[in-house]
Amino acid sequence: MKIWAHRGCSQMYPENTLLAFEKAAEISNLAGIELDVQRTKDGELVVIHDERVDRTTEGIGFVRDYTFNALRRLHIDAGDNNNQQIPTMEEVFDLLQTHFKTGLKLNIELKNSVYSYDGMEEQIVEMVHRRGIQNAVVYSTFYAKSLEKLKKLDECANLAILDTKISDCLYKARGGCGAMALHPFWRGIDLAAAQFKGYTVRAWMSGHLYPEKPTGAMLDFTSLEAQGISEIILNEPERYI
Repeated sequence: MKIWAHRGCSQMYPENTLLAFEKAAEISNLAGIELDVQRTKDGELVVIHDERVDRTTEGIGFVRDYTFNALRRLHIDAGDNNNQQIPTMEEVFDLLQTHFKTGLKLNIELKNSVYSYDGMEEQIVEMVHRRGIQNAVVYSTFYAKSLEKLKKLDECANLAILDTKISDCLYKARGGCGAMALHPFWRGIDLAAAQFKGYTVRAWMSGHLYPEKPTGAMLDFTSLEAQGISEIILNEPERYI
């Protein structure tokens, strides 16, 4: 089972922060890191999951309504007076650049299924190509038309389609979006493995995020593999590697 860090080490550190990504990159044999990207009012690609800033910062409102400078004035509490900021994609690339050379992958989820963020696909592809890290990047989204656009921009792009159920992921993939990986919720495997043979299946988990809470029993990877899951994106990769 290949293991990915969901929004970084988000069980122990604030999700989608440079701190969470740095801690994840320090884990030997981690397959990759997953993150979420959105766009500010003035066109900066920033890393945050929710369309609103309310849950993870002291701010209120939509990411798309903030300029980058205004967004940077918000704080993400990491405890011990160690406030984090919403990072840019460029900052994340700078942090992980050397780790890409040793095999670490980055799953960039484009958060464009609610708001389309016109120009996001062109912007992220240009950044990835400029740095020469195409082989290290997986693009994912719930929005199939965005993958179609990415495929036109880079016919060799590694594309993954998101949904809750694997049947819905498969439906989108077979619709021509170009995805060769399916990203369902880990409890959403509603088809027999033979029906999605040939696709990489990276299942994602939700659960509680930072601050740390007891998690109970460990996952049974044997049962997950039997369902056809080959990789898993979870909040506490440090417990499993």
